[in-house]
Amino acid sequence: MSQVTQSPMKKISLEKIVLNMGLGKSGDVITTAQVALEQISGKKPSTRNAKAAYRDWGVRKGEPIGVAVTIRGEDAVALLKRLLEAKGNAINGKSFDNFGNFSFGINEHIDIPGVKYDPQVGILGLGISITLTRPGYGIRTRSKHKARVGKTHVIKSQEAKDYLEKEFGVTIT
Repeated sequence: MSQVTQSPMKKISLEKIVLNMGLGKSGDVITTAQVALEQISGKKPSTRNAKAAYRDWGVRKGEPIGVAVTIRGEDAVALLKRLLEAKGNAINGKSFDNFGNFSFGINEHIDIPGVKYDPQVGILGLGISITLTRPGYGIRTRSKHKARVGKTHVIKSQEAKDYLEKEFGVTIT
């Protein structure tokens, strides 16, 4: 029997990790969340503004109501290992979509290895979104001659699960 070699264009890799804290109000909690995200990622987070006014909640349009940070490259791989360790190296199978993305949440940011409790910050939860990619995915976002990614080249849910199990030792529940 001959060994089947996989095309280098089918190799899956980690594109980015987005850490998000949606707080629903502005003020001191925004700066507190920025400090917490900077502790976790080592990068400077940016604020996310309200797209519309929500009078019942006291939120005005354009008011900062959340913070987020995007991590790419080798930093993203190291951070993903820490984030998965905080979740016990287990991810729910329903967290995956059919385009190579998956998301999960962490209720207490101090569960992440390397993050110490700070009484000034307290304990905050965050949402984590991970995007996987393959070579050739840049045609979706380039400025000239944008094109769709073919349906055989799109990362399926099962392929994303297999990649996580193989590369990061994650169990899918």
